[in-house]
Amino acid sequence: MSDLVEITAQELGRRLRLAREAAGVKQELAAEAINLSRPTLVSIEQGVRKVRPQELQKLAHFYGMSVNALLRREAVHTNLLPRFRKLREAEDAETLEAIGVLNDLIKADIEIENVLGIQRKRDYPPERTIDGGEVTELAERHAQDLRKWLGLGLGPIADIFSVIELDLGIRLYQRYLSPSSKIAGLFTFDDDVGACIFLNASHPLPRRIQSAAHELGHFVGTRRNPEVLEENERFLSREERYANAFGRAFIAPAVSFTESFRRLKEITGKVTRRLIILLAQEYNLSRQACVLRLEDLALAKKGTWAWFQDNGGITEEHVREVLGHAGHHLDPAKYDAQRPVSHRLSLMAHAAWKRNLMSEGQLSELLHISRLELREVVDQIELEECELDGGL
Repeated sequence: MSDLVEITAQELGRRLRLAREAAGVKQELAAEAINLSRPTLVSIEQGVRKVRPQELQKLAHFYGMSVNALLRREAVHTNLLPRFRKLREAEDAETLEAIGVLNDLIKADIEIENVLGIQRKRDYPPERTIDGGEVTELAERHAQDLRKWLGLGLGPIADIFSVIELDLGIRLYQRYLSPSSKIAGLFTFDDDVGACIFLNASHPLPRRIQSAAHELGHFVGTRRNPEVLEENERFLSREERYANAFGRAFIAPAVSFTESFRRLKEITGKVTRRLIILLAQEYNLSRQACVLRLEDLALAKKGTWAWFQDNGGITEEHVREVLGHAGHHLDPAKYDAQRPVSHRLSLMAHAAWKRNLMSEGQLSELLHISRLELREVVDQIELEECELDGGL
């Protein structure tokens, strides 16, 4: 327990508090587990009273984590749940799952980056305000301003995920949630961690693109407010209406989207399924988002999407009939999400292990995988490196 002297009582107390909150344990129960009074535990969490080695061991076990994870200098200790809890009146298992997954991904990402000395680039535009004015007009203007700031022009965006991660430096995670989960995405911002977006990899690519653009709206307009985006959300609040309008305007700018629509309609003469399929393909939109954007811009009558739904919809079969194989989008993020650990995190874990910066036990605990799974990740990369070295 020599590491106890390397961490201040205040920092260790903060880590213990976050571990307790993440485990969903009340102070009374935690104090009882180590035969202390609640005020004494409060003093430990505040850093007023130093925790003893035996107490630390018992608390770590009670919270379901190792002493090593509490004491590592580079360990990242954060808990997103309290800030999301302030946002939502009701807590449900799906929301807790999504927040827990995001929290674990952020901690693993940042800790291994810190160990390897990786500095993540951030290039954030100033946060905008949405306090005054008509909210959809604000969203339209802010979306076009961000496009100009990024130098994207007015045409379709080929890869919004790269824009978010590489151009802006936002942490973007795409992982699977439980099959029944209605969570589409999360957004959170912290001065130390930065901006983070989580997308449910279970959703098809066009839906995730729209969710990513929606969360980008929160990053631009309401950065310090966390957000939970649910499937089929009605967007009743001002903040949600802003983010929804921003997302559509960012992906499908009014000027170019209108021109693309008019070129097609000159041929079809009316709003047809084929027109929607071609337009949605061009702008990487879902068919629903495409029609609703047309309604927003008064290029289609209000209720057009509802009419399509009542008359057979615009199905995947319709898309195949129009586009053939071209209608199939490559979706590398979805394949990456099927792995126990993402490709990037796997590479960082291997580098930390190979340089003796972290042990197998530390990495398996941090990544929430077994040692056997970690060995498979490490061995595969080792094999690839050996093959490459032999061929050079």
